[in-house]
Amino acid sequence: MHLTRLLPLGLAAYVSAQSLTTILADNNATLSTLTTLLALVPDVVRTLSAAQNITILAPSDTAFANLMARNPRSAELTTNPRALAGVLQYHVLMGRLLSGDFSPTPKFPSTLLTTPFANVTGGQKVGLVMVNGTATVFSGYKQVAGVVTADVQFDGGIVHIIDTVLTVPANPAQTAINTGLTSLAGALTAAGLVDPVNSLADITVFAPSNDAFKAIGSALGTLAPQDLAGILGYHVLTQQVRFSPDLLGTDQMTVATLQGQNITIRRDGAQVFVNSARVVIADVLTSNGVVHVLDNVLNPSNSTATPDPDSPTQAPAFAGVAAVADPPLTSGIVPTTTFVPATIPLNGGAFVAVPTAVLVLAGGAAVLAASF
Repeated sequence: MHLTRLLPLGLAAYVSAQSLTTILADNNATLSTLTTLLALVPDVVRTLSAAQNITILAPSDTAFANLMARNPRSAELTTNPRALAGVLQYHVLMGRLLSGDFSPTPKFPSTLLTTPFANVTGGQKVGLVMVNGTATVFSGYKQVAGVVTADVQFDGGIVHIIDTVLTVPANPAQTAINTGLTSLAGALTAAGLVDPVNSLADITVFAPSNDAFKAIGSALGTLAPQDLAGILGYHVLTQQVRFSPDLLGTDQMTVATLQGQNITIRRDGAQVFVNSARVVIADVLTSNGVVHVLDNVLNPSNSTATPDPDSPTQAPAFAGVAAVADPPLTSGIVPTTTFVPATIPLNGGAFVAVPTAVLVLAGGAAVLAASF
């Protein structure tokens, strides 16, 4: 998939004098569904018409048709103006961002989506990255949308037409369930931390994978809830949303966790380690920040653990443990049944693999529609 229309400078200058209403009318063959939905939320239309220096990610008619085919519940948005407004606001970025502003290093601009659907200072984020020459947007659950028509200018900013409706990020617990991190979801439940973590603002969660929990499975069955809560709190940073460029931007940093002790974040080339655990999936957006997936569970009693960057696997940070065959702590956790891998190369190395939940039913429009 490549950019199919890039307006020449002369035409762009002409279009820039046009209103958003005119742009939508001129592109009715592609954007008629978006136009229809906007008519249901006049407050959003007034905001967009008065705004300056914004970027609208406009889903095509095909994008909306595909959403309906995957998730018929999306039709509920037409009778829920508040939820519909939230979905549309998530497609509006602060600032004028042309296709030339996309690069292999992801950017995370703010959108118009705020409370009650997001608890991120400045508004919920999307990820913008250039992948094999295609301007690409990723949203909740690392769902991917490609820009198919770029740099349509109007008097308030820029419109990019995209091929997929963006998924509004869900809370950390729901994100864990729907991205295959069922042991983490179960651990949060067992420790009584689902609501506390979901309600925090501006957090970074270093989330152990199911395999990471399996590697220390023998130790988990004997942990008291407060001890499990302490371990999980050691994986959470508060009042700081650190995306992959932050993690890759310095050789080493030490930061305090929700639990109170420090973790050490190290960069080795394109790899990032937290204590001795490797970041294997980066930049999973949540309603209140970001999740990075680790290949090991962090141990607050072993905070000086260091990695072996040349080894494909790291030893568990817990001594004397034995692995178990099945993901622990998952009793009562219902995982997503449809789950496939996708890839977005984020600076290469460990940041390539990006598991992606297929069903928008688990989040995005359905999450908003179910909130009211």
